[in-house]
Amino acid sequence: MRSPSYLCAQNRIKLSTVKPYQDQDSSKRTQVESMFDSIAFKYDFLNTLLSGGIDNYWRKKAIEQLSHLEDNSKVLDVATGTGVLSIKAAKRFFKLNFIGVDISQKMLDFAANRIQKLQLEKQISLKNMDSCKLEFPENSLDCVMVAFGVRNFENLDQGLKEMHRVLKKGEKIIILEFTMPRKSPIKQIYHFYFKNILPVIGKLYSKDPRAYQYLFESVQQFPDYERFTQVLQKNGFANCSFESLSFGVCCLYIGYKS
Repeated sequence: MRSPSYLCAQNRIKLSTVKPYQDQDSSKRTQVESMFDSIAFKYDFLNTLLSGGIDNYWRKKAIEQLSHLEDNSKVLDVATGTGVLSIKAAKRFFKLNFIGVDISQKMLDFAANRIQKLQLEKQISLKNMDSCKLEFPENSLDCVMVAFGVRNFENLDQGLKEMHRVLKKGEKIIILEFTMPRKSPIKQIYHFYFKNILPVIGKLYSKDPRAYQYLFESVQQFPDYERFTQVLQKNGFANCSFESLSFGVCCLYIGYKS
């Protein structure tokens, strides 16, 4: 049997080649940006529909991890999308400051509109930024969080290294990501739903028929569970752990900058 570290390397290589539009020669970053621009107008609705609303519970679990932070701490929300995680976190911890970054300007436009309506502009700022090239000084942020975004990094290692760089020593990274359940019959049921039902629903409500097929493919190749904690450790994080949520549909990962 091959070692876990070998499997990590194999999955990392495969993940980098999983793109939304396999028939195009453009980079994964460019394709991901284009894909999210195309589905931005219904992204939140589709997430809630496809997850049965349980994605709100997952985000709540991640937000609870911010309770140790002092007032005025700076929290970076990488791949913020329409800003859902930052908004929910800002409502829960109204003395923290959030910076949401994303490569999709249309997603950020939706986030900005929502933040303005909720009058959260003083707590949440937004920037168009590549996760692999974070424009923040070293050791400048009190926490980094990512919800369902690390699969989309063009270079997973580089993205994690960048988050490690900007994080203050001893502080925490919080990551939510989809996983494939391991136990029967949930494993088989979920695999069928993810592969056959989810893309059909996505096609009905989204302008981009490839977006939710890509979701299945990228989750299949992601180095999940203990394999991802090994990837975190390889990129400088210590005391890494994961918590399986909702029968293994999602995982909450935690790591610290040593």
